[in-house]
Amino acid sequence: MSLAAVRFDAVLFDCDGVLVDSEPITQAVLRDMLEESGWAMTQEECMRTFVGKMVRQERALIESRTGRPLTDAWMEAFYQRRNQRLQAELKAIEGALSAVAAAHAHAGGRIACASGADRHKVEFQIDMAGLRPYFEQRIFSGHEMPRSKPAPDVYLAAAAHLGADPARCLVIEDTPTGVTAGVAAGAEVWAYCPLPEAAERLLAAGASRLFGQMQEIAHALGS
Repeated sequence: MSLAAVRFDAVLFDCDGVLVDSEPITQAVLRDMLEESGWAMTQEECMRTFVGKMVRQERALIESRTGRPLTDAWMEAFYQRRNQRLQAELKAIEGALSAVAAAHAHAGGRIACASGADRHKVEFQIDMAGLRPYFEQRIFSGHEMPRSKPAPDVYLAAAAHLGADPARCLVIEDTPTGVTAGVAAGAEVWAYCPLPEAAERLLAAGASRLFGQMQEIAHALGS
């Protein structure tokens, strides 16, 4: 089937790594704080371990490597340091605006952002990227679901809000964890994959197409 023949009733976007280039910033803060707590690792190791996941979901791993409890106070300090860095450094992914605009036109406005991150972070980042008009009242956080990614809950909630059959939805993701969530929801998943070395893992998780640039997604949805 050609891209021009593909039609979706709704398009659901992840946020981190898809709409905004936040992961290197967030993971740098996390790596620094974990090292301060006794677990030293490289930035690459931190990205590989935590990207696409809620920090609290990895509580057992963190506590086993640091020898300390993962407290609410530690998490609050992490959020504060993360938000300060994001405020100073965050940028939109190149081509994200055009991809969102194309999806909005393709689906007649039935688009949503479905992220595994906390709501404050997601809304703050969407505002900074200038995308709020496209996602107003259609932002979903995995922190508010019974289960976060890789479970499908956040994508199922977004599809239900839009009145769309998940099987007729397109999910745009960038991590194996997120791809797994979209596939589990029953949606078709396209993966933004700017790094060739990530391709195998994204395809193994169930992505049906890979795109090296967000502009390619805009073109596909505008066909």
